[in-house]
Amino acid sequence: MSDAGQRPERARGFLPAVDPAIMVAPSNGAGSLKTKPQRILTTHVGSLPRPDDLITLLVAKDRGEPFDEAALAALVRVAVAEIVGQQMACGVDIVSDGELGKISYVNYVKHRIGGFGAPAPLEWTPRDLADHPPPRASGAPPAEPNPDPPACRGPLSVRDRAPLEADLAAFRGALDGARPAGAFMNAASPGIVAHFMANKFYPSHEAYVDALAEVLRDEYEAIHKAGFVLQIDCPDLAMARHMGHAGLSLKDFRKTIAHNVEALNRATGNIPPGAMRLHVCWGNYPGPHTHDVPLADIADIVFSARPQAILFEAANPAHAHQWEELAEITIPEDKILVPGVIDTNTNHVEHPKLVAQRIARYADLVGRERVIAGTDCGFSSLAGLPRVWPSVVWAKLRALAEGAAIASERLWGKRN
Repeated sequence: MSDAGQRPERARGFLPAVDPAIMVAPSNGAGSLKTKPQRILTTHVGSLPRPDDLITLLVAKDRGEPFDEAALAALVRVAVAEIVGQQMACGVDIVSDGELGKISYVNYVKHRIGGFGAPAPLEWTPRDLADHPPPRASGAPPAEPNPDPPACRGPLSVRDRAPLEADLAAFRGALDGARPAGAFMNAASPGIVAHFMANKFYPSHEAYVDALAEVLRDEYEAIHKAGFVLQIDCPDLAMARHMGHAGLSLKDFRKTIAHNVEALNRATGNIPPGAMRLHVCWGNYPGPHTHDVPLADIADIVFSARPQAILFEAANPAHAHQWEELAEITIPEDKILVPGVIDTNTNHVEHPKLVAQRIARYADLVGRERVIAGTDCGFSSLAGLPRVWPSVVWAKLRALAEGAAIASERLWGKRN
């Protein structure tokens, strides 16, 4: 698609240069699907609610406190098996391990990569929260388990592969005998690690990002070799605009994230684009989001990343309009769109008909075969900080599946 006047015919399902079947490698981790699904597939961004006993051990590990490693490993295996079954029971097609073995989508890397040391307090406040400070009355959410992430204080290197191997093994075990349409595993981008874990060693931010990309390459390739679709979480491409880089001009911010994408592309050079997804978001917190950078201002850089599927916010009040922005810009024909059609910061459960309407907007833009229905972000980006009640998470995912079924009926003319 080059502009709104050249959109593919929805009824024909025009698909010139992309095969969404590549994005849903079978759960046994081998090969790829032979036929294209004749319906809208469903997925989510990754993190799902963790059991309380698992959270307790993850927090102890994150804080460097004594904990029972065997008990943690056993809890992760059981919890991942349960979470895979719950996703499938809700009608989710492309499932994850819920990131249950991680304290957060970023901080987990400190247990795997050497070179991080004493924490460095974050030196910025989100611009929207600076304008509208949240109340500190009773009922405010608890503090993050470790609010000050470690800083980079030495040369980066792969320190311990065991946590990654444990995650891969737990997910493989959970998928044994299960038959989801596909399976993916999350990994942090170089840019988002650099955003939260301050550079106190490398000569420049760019050099730090490049070093992170080189050391994270090992994790990316291990996930791919294990047979899972690799999802790279890149909030740095949007969220960082109103956080750590709020003082930059838009031009300079674009240069920063363009470098982040170049580093990411190098780190994933051995992985086919069709075996990867990229998640971009503006921050998974219920703030006013009055300073979020428009998608149109960064879309060309986001689309220059190698991963074929792009997951992005499209349901919450700050970003539900973005289908209009995408209608005015060039979307590469080899990209699959995975719009969030479920808000991950509210306990309202979306009506399936609303979900179907949101899906249809993107199918109208790029064709039904280039759309997978997703969520705005994860439901548990930080262990112990649930924004959405666990029971509501499952209700939302059921609404996602039902909405995708309604959309499929409208787009293909039959109930799937």
